[in-house]
Amino acid sequence: MIKEEKKKKGEIFMERDQSAAASNLEIKVVRPRRNDNVVHPAGQAPRTTRRRSYSSNYNPFKRWVSWLVPSFVVANIVVFVVTMFVNDCPKNSASCIARFLGRLSFQPLKENPLLGPSSATLEKMGALDVQRMVHNHQAWRMISCMWLHAGVFHLLANMLSLVFIGIRLEQEFGFVRIGLLYVLSGFGGSLLSSLFIQYGISVGASGALFGLLGSMLSEIIANWTMYENKLAALLTLIVIVIVNLAVGILPHVDNFAHIGGFLSGFLLGFVFLIRPQFKWLTQRNAPPGHDSTPVKSKHKTYQYVLWVLALIILIVWFTIGMVTLLRGVNLNDYCSWCHYLSCVPTSKWSCKSQQIYCLSSQLGNQLNLTCVSNGRNGTYSLLDGNPTRAQQLCAELCS
Repeated sequence: MIKEEKKKKGEIFMERDQSAAASNLEIKVVRPRRNDNVVHPAGQAPRTTRRRSYSSNYNPFKRWVSWLVPSFVVANIVVFVVTMFVNDCPKNSASCIARFLGRLSFQPLKENPLLGPSSATLEKMGALDVQRMVHNHQAWRMISCMWLHAGVFHLLANMLSLVFIGIRLEQEFGFVRIGLLYVLSGFGGSLLSSLFIQYGISVGASGALFGLLGSMLSEIIANWTMYENKLAALLTLIVIVIVNLAVGILPHVDNFAHIGGFLSGFLLGFVFLIRPQFKWLTQRNAPPGHDSTPVKSKHKTYQYVLWVLALIILIVWFTIGMVTLLRGVNLNDYCSWCHYLSCVPTSKWSCKSQQIYCLSSQLGNQLNLTCVSNGRNGTYSLLDGNPTRAQQLCAELCS
């Protein structure tokens, strides 16, 4: 009896509300959950179809966990510690900085103001040296040099930049694409640097970092239709790039590596960082029965054009550049003003590069070294038992 009375009351309540509901009809889909007390109309089974909810914050792109960029940071720090251990300043110099660190202490500030090893140690560990690459076939230095740093300040500046730029890119595009982009950009920076700076050594991850900046710029251009404040993002990034490249006109800064890395990263961004059309992704992830305008092509036509052009230019650039380098060609002989891209002389500093090469003559157990660039000479004892001491003495004479 109680159930029948409740049923009658429910029917009276439904009839009373039908007229009011006809004028203000509202349909609401409710997803049934387990243990929910939901009353369904007689003769109809509960609807269990799950529908995706789309909001203004809907993002169809996968979000990656960044682990490769932090691994790069750790690797650079480890390589720097190993380099300082190999340097062993107390064995070769009497005026080391932070001598309490033992073998890890730094060279004198006069020799290395960045708190780091000697140039001879960096050369031994794989610094970029064109003469060794051309005459001793050590092309591997184009990759090894990007993991070496001249000092603590150099390492700290590059690793902070890598963390701020690289982690965000890896989260957006994944470790495979960003890892390849980083290494290939560093290679492109080493290649351009080797074609213009024929003497001395060069180390650092700056070329690879500028490659990440270049890829960010090409990513905005390639995925132009996906950005809301596209012009503001583009102008901001251009200003950042110009400021960083302007710093490279200072002496003792390898701006050719920066330019080569930036241009390589800019082209690589069109290859690795092109995203599919947003409408194509929305259509692909739409629930069954969802009406939308069909989109056949995954990418826009201009994206395919940019991808093909960038890939062709990269292959041609790397191939011609390597052939030119291994033949010992100096591009300064064909471009009289290009050296200003790396250093602009002022009344405050000079851009004259010094050749760190010495002439040697042996007299008994003594080896006399004379620097080619300034004529300074020194004596090295062959009984010293340290094979790298001659290189270190030559670097000190030419510094």
